[in-house]
Amino acid sequence: MSRLIWQAVRVAAAVALVVVPFGYAITGVHQDVWMGVGCGLAVGLGIGLRGGARAGPWMGILIGSIVGIVTALITGLVPGNGVGILVPPVLALAVGLIDGLRESSLRGYRDMSRETFIVALLLAVGLLPLVDAPTDLRFNLAPLMCTPWLALFAGLLSHRRVGWRDARPPRLLILSAAATFALLLFLIVSETMALGRIEVGREIPGVLVLRFVSLDILRLVGVTAAAFLLGRVAITWLQPRLRVYGHLADYLRVMWVPIGGFAIGYLTIIVLFAGFYGMLEHFSPGAFAGARPGIIEWLSFAFFAALGQDFATVAPVSVGARALVGVHLMLSAGWVVVLFAAVMTSIGPKLDRIARRHADDASN
Repeated sequence: MSRLIWQAVRVAAAVALVVVPFGYAITGVHQDVWMGVGCGLAVGLGIGLRGGARAGPWMGILIGSIVGIVTALITGLVPGNGVGILVPPVLALAVGLIDGLRESSLRGYRDMSRETFIVALLLAVGLLPLVDAPTDLRFNLAPLMCTPWLALFAGLLSHRRVGWRDARPPRLLILSAAATFALLLFLIVSETMALGRIEVGREIPGVLVLRFVSLDILRLVGVTAAAFLLGRVAITWLQPRLRVYGHLADYLRVMWVPIGGFAIGYLTIIVLFAGFYGMLEHFSPGAFAGARPGIIEWLSFAFFAALGQDFATVAPVSVGARALVGVHLMLSAGWVVVLFAAVMTSIGPKLDRIARRHADDASN
């Protein structure tokens, strides 16, 4: 139980760290941001806890972050944020991302329907920030209403893949897809009228109503199919490339102590020269232009000087100040070169063993 709690905390913290800043960068509406966070957390936690202790957290963080960002993007940029605008593409994208995972590839309409239903439940939980009144519960029911027809569409787009079973969709899935799709279209027309595109109380020609509905249908089907395919292609392309980061963890364990030693030495040089700079300015006023008394000022200047960058407010003016900065640069560069050579000499054999082990795992 403690392992699952720790795993859930890791996934939730990582998804929130990605989605919250992105959401506020798009929109200042708190509800829109927390809607993206809610959807990302719900999907990320669901996938992270179902995927096991090894690959689950990383896949949960990745897919949860993508779903949260897309939700925040839609709610922040698309006016209205209606059921027909938000839920179908987000649900289709999440299902496509899951379908693209090699370890959990869906094989058949039943598998697709089950996975779509699970993701729809997770999204319904993630949309809870929208519920301000009982009538807003339609937002939470929308993912469940989309489940049958989206599972049917996803199956039709996937049934030619290798290993798929049940090439023909079940009749029950077809009937439920038709019923829920018709209900969703009714909601889209209702929202269209509420948004003022069709004025209530005014007699509208049937051709105009049909045109609005037809455009909504085409847009809904096209966006949903594109979101599903985009999610599947994206995760298929990303997954083998992200495996590098799994291997990176092994290398970082070996290099953790040398990296810490480098950081301590580098910070020591910065602190030491911050004192030198302050002392020079004290005994030779005007050696640095724009200098103000205070250790924070000199630490900041020493940090940028070690990187070879100009500081915003302080600049060396006198010959002694420039010479001191030059010595600082040489010591910093020398520290990097010397320590790098020492580290590679000491940990080279360990890195070779890790590389051979990964090569053997890949061949097996």
